[in-house]
Amino acid sequence: MKKTLIGVLAASTALLSPVAASAETEVQFWHAFTGRLGDLVKAQVEEFNASQDEYTVVESHKGNYSETLNAGIAAFRAGEQPHILMVFEVGTATMMAAGGAIKPVYEVMEQSGASFDPDAYIGAVKGYYTSTDGQMLSLPFNSSTPVLWVNRDAMEAAGVDPDTDLSTWQKVGETLDALKAGGEECGLVTAWQSWIHLENFSAYHDVPFASQDNGFAGLDTELMLNGPAQVAHLTAMGEWAADGKFIYTGRRNEGGANFRAGECALFTESSAGYAGISSEAEFDFDVRPLPYWEGVGNAPQNTIIGGASLWVMSGHEDAEYKGVGEFLSFLSTSDVQASWHQNTGYLPITAEAGVATREAGFYEQNPGTDIAVIQMTAKEPTANSKGLRLGSFDQIRGIIDEELEAIWAGDKSAQEAMDSAKERGDALLRRFEAANR
Repeated sequence: MKKTLIGVLAASTALLSPVAASAETEVQFWHAFTGRLGDLVKAQVEEFNASQDEYTVVESHKGNYSETLNAGIAAFRAGEQPHILMVFEVGTATMMAAGGAIKPVYEVMEQSGASFDPDAYIGAVKGYYTSTDGQMLSLPFNSSTPVLWVNRDAMEAAGVDPDTDLSTWQKVGETLDALKAGGEECGLVTAWQSWIHLENFSAYHDVPFASQDNGFAGLDTELMLNGPAQVAHLTAMGEWAADGKFIYTGRRNEGGANFRAGECALFTESSAGYAGISSEAEFDFDVRPLPYWEGVGNAPQNTIIGGASLWVMSGHEDAEYKGVGEFLSFLSTSDVQASWHQNTGYLPITAEAGVATREAGFYEQNPGTDIAVIQMTAKEPTANSKGLRLGSFDQIRGIIDEELEAIWAGDKSAQEAMDSAKERGDALLRRFEAANR
């Protein structure tokens, strides 16, 4: 209703005073959110627009993460790029290599004069989107990390103590056996299988996913996802799939619908699943840390982020970039970040917002909602656990998904599948390296 009212007032102003109507500078913001998250983004934009009268941010949904990135690239080539483009974390290396297509956030903030303190952002989040010389290239926006969601009612119905220890995959395996014996038809389901069960698995156990510090140290990187730790984990999951204890539903977040409907007992998913689960689930649930294999690597180390950051596209006027800077500064304020964190389950991108959330009693009233923050910040990241920066990684994830599906179907062993993923993925990395020397 607010948007409609603003539109009516704007139209009236245009009739009365064309000069006044042109005073507001428009900023285009393309994103990948629908549903509850889309509503929250709209609310943020409306709040910013109502807070001042110099700029109007126009938000537009452009499809899922991959589709939004592709839309931004196509628009730039056509000279019709937005000012702000949401890009998921696996597109970071692609955006960094885009050269003249982007305007680094630190430059935008400096030139616009907007409030900006790079040290205010959480290091584990900021580092993913920072250059080797410490400059922020994009603004962390929706940063999450995987956790384990538990349907307590389903556990009880199968005769399993809902408070049972699920901290390790060994204990999860025992629980899956008990759930199956108790009649549970969907013991475990997952979202984002590559992100959780390979990328985060590797970081959490402090084993390399790729050489060259997972791509941070150079483009001449090779995948190492076919190591003993990864293969052992996927072998166990393949056995659970064969026994009907792990149910595969899709490459993205298709499993979320199954869990929110109460069909599954355990769910590995982003901490940002909180937005949908808290609003839709009609059962008692809780959230636990992501399990790890006891005795493997240095687990538990730290998990890594998923989600997306906001990239500023080049080719616009200085006055428009000033508006971009003001909007990004608004998004970083403690109140906005605390509200976003509490409503979505995404990490607060500033330490101040996390402190404000704790002092407000949110974590005490909603046990487990601080797990994502603790999991990300309890230990100093290592070369294996600070994240991934690999070229063509969206396409490589597609390859990984194909190979994982072959494991779940029983068509390939985990070793065969990951050896194939490495060979196919390395070919894309060599192409990316050659194109960006």
